[in-house]
Amino acid sequence: MALMLAIMIEAVSFDNSLMLRKLNAIFSDIKLKHTIFALPFALSSAHIAFDGRYDFKTLALILICMFTARFAAMAFNRWLDRDIDTVNPRTKSRSIPSGTVAPKTMLGFVIFCCVVFVITTWFLNILAFALSPVALAVVLGYSYFKRFTSWSHLVLGLSLAIAPVGAWIAIRGEFNLLPMILAAAVVFWVAGFDIIYACQDIEFDLRIGLHSIPKRFGITGALAISLVFHILTIGLFLLFGYLAGCGIIYMGFIAVIAMILLVEHMVVTPKSLELIGVAFFTLNGFVSMLFYLAVLLDSYFHGGS
Repeated sequence: MALMLAIMIEAVSFDNSLMLRKLNAIFSDIKLKHTIFALPFALSSAHIAFDGRYDFKTLALILICMFTARFAAMAFNRWLDRDIDTVNPRTKSRSIPSGTVAPKTMLGFVIFCCVVFVITTWFLNILAFALSPVALAVVLGYSYFKRFTSWSHLVLGLSLAIAPVGAWIAIRGEFNLLPMILAAAVVFWVAGFDIIYACQDIEFDLRIGLHSIPKRFGITGALAISLVFHILTIGLFLLFGYLAGCGIIYMGFIAVIAMILLVEHMVVTPKSLELIGVAFFTLNGFVSMLFYLAVLLDSYFHGGS
């Protein structure tokens, strides 16, 4: 499949080795491992929506939608931000600024992923198919918001929060309050750690004219807002668990998640921004995985909905 994708993107090239290198560069750029931030929440929502009656064909289609939407979003961000990435010391080694991948190749990859995403939703249900352009508009549109608003972190959160709602719609073919509460939790969780991540680019944002919470409120103010967002996240996790009928196992996991987020805010301070890498990926990766385990284990041992 990877080779077929490379051929579609690089139709003018017959050098398979070159095509594979470019495909590898694209996947390196879009960071497959960061799918861990949204995927566990989609799986959590799906687990509850299936209610013990798993349909693995539907689950496979959900996973295809998850990965293609995320690949499209990240690749579009790399394509749209190519000029910005070229002058940012932190991002100038990415595939387009470094000349490894041509902009048209990256855009071709985006289009391919979007087409696969929309086609896949057709095999789920009519509501999923009807909403597929809306979902793509959100996940692709995020890249524009930092050009005119400091609150783009919330839009990024929304783009990941589509995952649990989308999974529920894919299975049930309808909206429900439960996945929306989980989506709200994801919005504030993602926005909170993205604000932390953005602290390392504050000087660059000031110079280029991009917008962010750290730029508008300073690093101290930004970290305070991030903390508030993560407090809201825990509150929404608790509300979700209550409405889903979860028990003590789930609540115990949420307590652990709360401690992890607290550690994140203790680790990253205005004087220790060099530790942002740890806070951004390692700790938040644990948050999403622990949440999925909370839902999974509680349903089996407690009998939650």
